Parts: sequence; structure tokens; C-alpha cells
Amino acid sequence: MGRPAERSRAEVTTTAIALADQEGLGAVTMRGVAARLGTGAASLYRYVASRDDLLDLMADEAAAGYDLPAPRGPWLPGLLEVGRQGRMLMLRHPWLPELVLTRPALGPHGVDLLEHVLALLAAHSADAARKVETFAVMNTITAAFVLNELGATTGARQRQGAYLAHVVATGGHPHLAAALAGAVPMPAAPGERFEETLSRILVGLLGST
Repeated sequence: MGRPAERSRAEVTTTAIALADQEGLGAVTMRGVAARLGTGAASLYRYVASRDDLLDLMADEAAAGYDLPAPRGPWLPGLLEVGRQGRMLMLRHPWLPELVLTRPALGPHGVDLLEHVLALLAAHSADAARKVETFAVMNTITAAFVLNELGATTGARQRQGAYLAHVVATGGHPHLAAALAGAVPMPAAPGERFEETLSRILVGLLGST
């Protein structure tokens, strides 16, 4: 019997990403990825230490999809562009938000992204800790928004709206009723809602200067 075909860490990662895109993160097991590669699960341990290691590699490889031009202009539009790209990457890879929320480890591409965010904020008066916190909050908000976006359906929104209308009609929640009565309608498009929400959060964290 000949030696098994040589693989690479990059090939294993790319295969795992394709599997997750098609079948979800639960399908990404060492056995499942090995089957896609036409090899045995044991052979993968030559390239990745564990499934956890593989998940970290997948998340970092997805971060290679960011376009990170040299910073120019005000910091807020630059950060919103990072958020916009993050949302699109997570929609393209529906498994990615879960990893962003539960596995905050940074690999080479993640470090490049953090460097880009810090460069956008280089002239801002906030201290370094606040800037790094902003990076973490951006990732968390983006992942949470995309999870909500992926899980939302017209029927679910209608049921939620009907339930809240019923609650308000009972008269037992006056503060909720006042809040809903005075609420400013959010933009209809998810992308617009995301950017408006993220903008308010960023200004809250860093101020308007």
C-alpha cells in the first residue's frame, strides 16, 4: 500500500470551510473533513492538532476576505466599512458568527484586521485599551446582528409584532407601550439597520471626534 497523498494545512482548512458552507458547522468533524479529502481522519492530525485548532484556522481564513486599504479620511466611515465587510463575510459563511462569538482567538488575518482598525483610529484621542475594546465590540455586534438576520423570517417577525401588540393592549406594561409608541422606525433594509446601529454604538464608545 502506498503512502497517503500529501495534504497541507491550507487544503484542510479550505475543505473544512466548504463543508461548513454547505452543511453547517456541525458537519465539520475530523472524520467529515477527512472524507471530503478522501483520506482517514488520523491523517489530518499531521496538519491540525484538533477540531478546535481547525475551527480557529477556519475563522482566520475567513478574515482573509477583508479588503484593507490604507486608511484615509475620518475614522467613523472607515470603521463602518470594516463592519459592512464583516457582515457580508458572515452572511457568506453562516457558520462564522458563532465562531466570532465563541472563539475570539486571533490568527494572522485577524491580527491584520486589528492593525487596520487601530490604524483607522490612530489619530483618535481614545487610549489604546478603548480602541482594542472597540474592535472587539464591532466584531461582537456584527456577529450578533448577522445571527439575528439569518434567523429572522417574515412569519417570526409577524408573530413577534402581534405578541407585542397584545402585551401593550393589556395595559400592564406602560413603559413598553410608551417606548413602542415613540419608537423611530428603523430603515427597512438589514444593511441600513446594521450600519445605523453600529454607527450609534461606535460614537457611544469613542465619541464624535
